[in-house]
Amino acid sequence: MPELTTSQRVWRRQAGNVSLPEVHRSVVVPVTASFWRKLFAFSGPGFLVAVGYMDPGNWATDLSGGARFGYALLMVVMISNFMAILLQHLCIKLGVATGRDLAQACRDHYSRPTVWALWILCEIAIAACDLAEVVGSAIGLQLLFGIPLVWGCVITALDVLAVLYLQNKGFRYIEALVITLILTIGTCFAIELILSKPSIIGVALGFVPGPRIILNQEMLYVSIGILGATVMPHNLYLHSSIVQTRKFEQTPRGKREAIKFATIDSTVALMFALFINGAILVLAASALAEIQDAYKLLSPLLGVSFASVLFAVALLASGQNSTLTGTLAGQIVMEGFLNFRITPWVRRLLTRLIAIIPAVLVIGIFGEGKTTQLLVASQVVLSMQLGFAVWPLMRFTGEKAKMGEFANGLVVKIFGWMTAIIIISLNVKLLFDTFMPEPVLKAFYGFLGIPAPTQ
Repeated sequence: MPELTTSQRVWRRQAGNVSLPEVHRSVVVPVTASFWRKLFAFSGPGFLVAVGYMDPGNWATDLSGGARFGYALLMVVMISNFMAILLQHLCIKLGVATGRDLAQACRDHYSRPTVWALWILCEIAIAACDLAEVVGSAIGLQLLFGIPLVWGCVITALDVLAVLYLQNKGFRYIEALVITLILTIGTCFAIELILSKPSIIGVALGFVPGPRIILNQEMLYVSIGILGATVMPHNLYLHSSIVQTRKFEQTPRGKREAIKFATIDSTVALMFALFINGAILVLAASALAEIQDAYKLLSPLLGVSFASVLFAVALLASGQNSTLTGTLAGQIVMEGFLNFRITPWVRRLLTRLIAIIPAVLVIGIFGEGKTTQLLVASQVVLSMQLGFAVWPLMRFTGEKAKMGEFANGLVVKIFGWMTAIIIISLNVKLLFDTFMPEPVLKAFYGFLGIPAPTQ
């Protein structure tokens, strides 16, 4: 019997196709260039990932949190963003060190039933994310052009053509469009923030942690929505794949350099996302209630006629931006878990239809007033799935047999597992508080000596 290789002993299955083969190692990184030229070559994937941290789902949860609880949830936005920075760094390490994206790593490590279960959960998360993109884009179209929400949801299916065109042009074109739309969103909100004149003291106090978020069930629900909207599970699969679009030296030194520059790229991009999410929550705390209310109230409240248009443009840009990354994530997940390729436009259309159908049904049955609740609920679904992506990510990046010298050190392991445990614990608590009868809740929390959650 032939002796097994090291790779075969480490992984249950041998590596299959490379991740996103049409763009794999398509962006050349100059070997002898300066620091800034290399950083420019690696810049781009972080902003594609950051798009998921400022999509319409974030808007809904941030607006809801700011309007209902003032600046109190700014701390949740900040902590969620720091969690995101750490997790995206680990995705970079996984993709660079092993040559596998997270979906491929799961396929090559776990048993087939587990792989299928993880794939189904991830598809549910992508559908929930796409639901937010559909509704957000539809609201933007309604605010700008008066198109009814139901028809706006249907129109969003046409963005398949734009995604296909950009994929054929090259990966740098996708990155350029995404960064342009991000700058559009950032500019709009910088202006809105200046006009809203928020309380500086109130904003500063919003970053101070306190126990009330855990004890207030409504606040906890919105907080977990913010967490789900910020740390998005499909982004973990996406980033571990698109970091491999760079053609760097496949040596320990080349991989260390790739991890360094890609981490700088993602950290800068995610700090930009922190500004966007913080600005939305502050704006909501100052003036707003719902996404549609935001458009109606901004101009009279801020005293500037174009403030509402800025908001709608930013919302539409956000929805379309998220569409681009959602397409890539869906392709990566299906190909990675199942080792099965499907034409990108077919994959995108299927994903979009899965999102359009519940959006049209909810809006048609309950009316347009339920869109914000629909967006927040979609983000809670994302948060529920997050643990199933974070756990394997932490496990793989912590194994020296798989990662070699790039395995997580003690400090990263501690903070990474703390992040995973916090995420999973909050979700379990939310489910417990939501579905347990009130007498059970009172008895349980009375036993622990703490107040039962308020409804």
